[in-house]
Amino acid sequence: MPGGSRQGRMAFSLIELLVVLGIISLLMSITLPVLSKARRQAEALLSVGNQRQIVTAVNIFANDNNGRYPPSVATIGMADDWHWQEPTMLTAYRKRSPGLRRSISAYLHEYTPDSSVMCCPSAPGEHKYFRQAWQVGDDWDHPETDPIPDPLFGNYCFYWNYKGCLVDDQSIFVGPSGPAFAHRQSRLLVSCYLGYNHWRSRGAFGSCERFQASQVTEGSDVSSPYWSLPATSYKAQLKTLTITPHAGYTDGHVKSFSPSDVAAMKVSITDDGTKPYPDTTGYGVFLLPKDSLD
Repeated sequence: MPGGSRQGRMAFSLIELLVVLGIISLLMSITLPVLSKARRQAEALLSVGNQRQIVTAVNIFANDNNGRYPPSVATIGMADDWHWQEPTMLTAYRKRSPGLRRSISAYLHEYTPDSSVMCCPSAPGEHKYFRQAWQVGDDWDHPETDPIPDPLFGNYCFYWNYKGCLVDDQSIFVGPSGPAFAHRQSRLLVSCYLGYNHWRSRGAFGSCERFQASQVTEGSDVSSPYWSLPATSYKAQLKTLTITPHAGYTDGHVKSFSPSDVAAMKVSITDDGTKPYPDTTGYGVFLLPKDSLD
């Protein structure tokens, strides 16, 4: 019958559609994890490239400046009344003294004009004015806030000429002052941010590398966003982290490090690096690769 024939063709077409949809769903379930893994690997390669360029830039700077790296800008306060800030700082509030600059860009823009090098590609985003801030250097001021010089925080940690409190043995982390000054100094120049219990994400890990089941800690007027993962104890749960952060060293090499093989450092409220901020008001701990302390 003509009517039966049309009804049969419609039923067959519906079955075909369901089969095709099933095949597409199966292919998506197979390919999406592969594509996600490929994207993470590509971001990791970009991050290695970024850090290698940063290491090269500060080493060339040292070559042009009597073998010494730039002063750290991760400070707050002026003259003798100053203390450390977190090492993600790209631009400070003010110059610590007339002879110093307030931004990393003021020292390194000539060697690294591309601002994207200073931002981790695995992070959930960059600060709205990150690129503008890198271009203007010491003149940076957030255009949407009161006319007071604003700081800027990124998602890499910069450790040259930096001091902090090492938690486990209560000693001092001393960042390298130059490629030839290795005595009692770390060799660590730059790393991906990895930390725990920052005031912006209490009771959680934070990193520019994405955790499994992570959430975004949004940026602020002066800070960049990062990934966070709630945890009750960073020491007990470090081994469960599957991220692969990277670090760059004075000899030029960049490599990944395991979250289970790190040393905890706190920001110091004194210029000699001996007194950490209180846990209730501070920046949590920054987790550094242990081999950077050898």
